[in-house]
Amino acid sequence: MKILNSDELKHAEICLYAHLPKSLKVYGFVFAINRGKPSTLEVVVDSWPVFTTIIVRPDPNNDRAKNFMKKVTMYTTNEEILKRMLTVENAIDWSTYFLVGGCDVRHAPMLQEIAASRDFHMKGYTLVHLMTYPGPEHVPELNNSNIELKVSVLNESHADVVNKTWKFGGDEKGYQNILNLITHFPTFCIIDENNQPVSWILLYDYCALGILYTQPEHRGKGYAKALVTIMAKKLHSQGYPVYGFIEECNQPSYKLFKRLGFAEDTSYRAAWYEFITPV
Repeated sequence: MKILNSDELKHAEICLYAHLPKSLKVYGFVFAINRGKPSTLEVVVDSWPVFTTIIVRPDPNNDRAKNFMKKVTMYTTNEEILKRMLTVENAIDWSTYFLVGGCDVRHAPMLQEIAASRDFHMKGYTLVHLMTYPGPEHVPELNNSNIELKVSVLNESHADVVNKTWKFGGDEKGYQNILNLITHFPTFCIIDENNQPVSWILLYDYCALGILYTQPEHRGKGYAKALVTIMAKKLHSQGYPVYGFIEECNQPSYKLFKRLGFAEDTSYRAAWYEFITPV
């Protein structure tokens, strides 16, 4: 097992690109790190320079890591090697709670087996559709000048309202997460007559579209469609991967992304899993 340095991460990005879209969450993290985005993570592989398995995990030597939820992401073409890394090589710190995100559901039985052997409780958090954006020609033009005049970007003063309305936020760690995203990643919002955001979209630190939200009294005006369209075109112009994870229970967002030209590999399903320490 090897921890990658900055030069090696550039090579890893190229390798992961060949495995899109299934490698997208790990690719997104590596893409962001390679472009100087602040990170509390480290990236490990089973072997180098050719690897089958890559894991993104909290950096135990990064003091800022305690401000964020303990999250792990992985991609592999060989489940047996992934299993070895998680057990024999202890690629994950099993001493505390952690969350595995964007994981291929095919690995769930193996993860459940390992968790049970360590007396951890593994809980399914959410199932998602992986939606990818094929190119700018697939997204419709924004032909509403009234909306365009209201488009702005979020700033640090908006972190609290975004955190309070975010399904996975609401606490101090959520606030710190949102503040980090607003400060270092692209955002867009629709502002009202008082220059306050009423609808917004952010980019997660793994470069996925997310936290799309419109205040209830402002819904039905096409704001979400406009923001996804504007963000997708902006990201594409800057070389970002353009994709999002949509919870399977969130049919309105799923239908919106499909209408906007996002595609889905229906043979692939991803999930988030919680690993809870034994009592």
